[in-house]
Amino acid sequence: MIKRFILTSVLGLVASATFAGDIIDTAKSAGTFKTLIAALDAAGKTKMLQEDGPFTVFAPSDEAFAKLPAGTLDDLLKPENKKKLGNILAYHVLKGKVMAAEVKTMMAKTANGQELDIKVTDGNVTVNDAKVVKTDVAASNGVIHVIDAVLLPPAK
Repeated sequence: MIKRFILTSVLGLVASATFAGDIIDTAKSAGTFKTLIAALDAAGKTKMLQEDGPFTVFAPSDEAFAKLPAGTLDDLLKPENKKKLGNILAYHVLKGKVMAAEVKTMMAKTANGQELDIKVTDGNVTVNDAKVVKTDVAASNGVIHVIDAVLLPPAK
C-alpha cells in the first residue's frame, strides 16, 4: 500500500513537471517576461500565442526591454501605436517549432512576413543582433528561446 502511494505520488510529480501550458502561460509562470506579456496584451497579440501553433518565440526578457531607449516602450504601449507594437511582437515569432538542436545559420520568415537573420557561431546563437541566452523553454504549443534584446523589424 505504501509502495503504491509512493509510486502514484512520484508519477503525479513527473506528470506535473512535464506538463507545459501554452506559450502565454509558460511565459507568465517564468516570471521574467512581465513586459512582454504587457506588450502582447496592449497589441492584442496574446490570443495568437494561445492558439494551437506550433510557434517558436524569441522572447525578450524584462531586462531586454529595459535596454530600449528611454520612453520607447511607453510610446509603443500607447493605443495609437497598437499596430506598430503588434508588428514588432510578431517579428519575434516563427511558425513551427524549432528546438535549439535544430537551429542553423539561416534566414527565417516571421509571423509578420519579414525575416530574421539567425546565426550559429561556435555553439552560440544570435537572432539579428540579439543573443539567445536560454533555449528550449517548452510550451504545449511551441517553444520559447530567451533573447537579450528586443528585435526591431527593418522599415518596409
